[in-house]
Amino acid sequence: MVPRYARPAMTALWEPEAKFRIWFEIEAHATQKLGEMGVVPESAGKALWDWWATNPVIDVEAIDAIEAVTKHDVIAFLTWVAEQVDAAGYTGEARFMHQGMTSSDVLDTTLAVQLARATDILLEDLDALLAAIKTRAEEHKFTPTIGRSHGIHAEPVTFGLKLAQAYAEFDRCKDRLIAARAEIATCAVSGAVGTFANIDPEVEAYVAEKLGLTPEPISTQVIPRDRHAMYFSTLAVIAGSIERLAVEVRHLQRTEVLEAEEYFSPGQKGSSAMPHKRNPILTENLTGQARMIRSYALPALENVALWHERDISHSSVERFIGPDATITLDFALARLTGVVDKLLVYPERMQANMDSMGGLVHSQRVLLALTQAGVSREDAYRLVQRNAMKVWESNGTVSLLELLKGDEEVTAALSDKQLEEKFDLEYHFKHVDTIFARVFG
Repeated sequence: MVPRYARPAMTALWEPEAKFRIWFEIEAHATQKLGEMGVVPESAGKALWDWWATNPVIDVEAIDAIEAVTKHDVIAFLTWVAEQVDAAGYTGEARFMHQGMTSSDVLDTTLAVQLARATDILLEDLDALLAAIKTRAEEHKFTPTIGRSHGIHAEPVTFGLKLAQAYAEFDRCKDRLIAARAEIATCAVSGAVGTFANIDPEVEAYVAEKLGLTPEPISTQVIPRDRHAMYFSTLAVIAGSIERLAVEVRHLQRTEVLEAEEYFSPGQKGSSAMPHKRNPILTENLTGQARMIRSYALPALENVALWHERDISHSSVERFIGPDATITLDFALARLTGVVDKLLVYPERMQANMDSMGGLVHSQRVLLALTQAGVSREDAYRLVQRNAMKVWESNGTVSLLELLKGDEEVTAALSDKQLEEKFDLEYHFKHVDTIFARVFG
């Protein structure tokens, strides 16, 4: 985790103290249920919760010191808790913790809790981004701009449609993330190799309910990692959508285009050498973050193939990718929301760019009109293209409409008035309301 690209609420979920608190909750809930079932004394669970209520402070350094000796993190934690519970006057009660459980019951269930809670933050981030995009889309619903294919002028669109497309994409991302949360939020308290030999499935169900999870239908000694592969792959797809919108902004901010640009605050500097520079640093940064988030999907996929009922080859991987992927995505979504919210949009430049190529953007309408007037498609294409290429070669200094009006083969099929009608910009926007209704309901 890089502090520069981290926000406090998400980071806090991955702090050691937060992890140990979840560990305690799992152990205490399991002990309490075992007490209700008569497997251990009921006083054991009560002692754990009573101690916790009076002194809920986790001494991370003390636990780490024990682990330096035991070389086992869960044992170190259990040892520390037992010491604290005994010292608080509940002597011997803590020995009933972890009855019939294995370390993975604690570790995997904790990771599920952390990822579920992280996802709740990410869903809030997506809601904020969707709201910002919707606001700007409505603002520019009928702001004309040029649509580009292969980077070349194609036909007119509106800037609102560009943003509506982004909204629809991130709305799909939200649906995927909701599904990924359900996929990842499972609990395993099934003991060694997952057979429940030394702990009843009722304990797992109880712990799952208390932590807002669902019981894993069948685990080995670990929760199956196909769930995690799907989860991190979903984060990677969201990162791809972030980069897609970021790259669009970067292209629009190029000097030759300059149809939109990132907000440039008073006192901001764009270059250490060139005082005139206003660079798309935020969206370039988002492109880099998206690359990192996507990179976490591959090790998650490789974690699926563990040996037999358990190995720990996945463990070190998840210590990296769990916090790093969620923290980075949280930051990226918030940053993109800020970019959209403050984006500077230049409708006049959009119009000027669209007009810069002498009306070439209306070529398809002329082509279709000629075919409807009885000209074969092959001949219609030839007639329009030969005039369009003259405009192209003049770099837009001559008008496609005027060239067409001077072409006898064209005017034999279409009058000047009919040709002029094909250069009506508003024609392209007659279904904008329909599209917006589809996207925004």
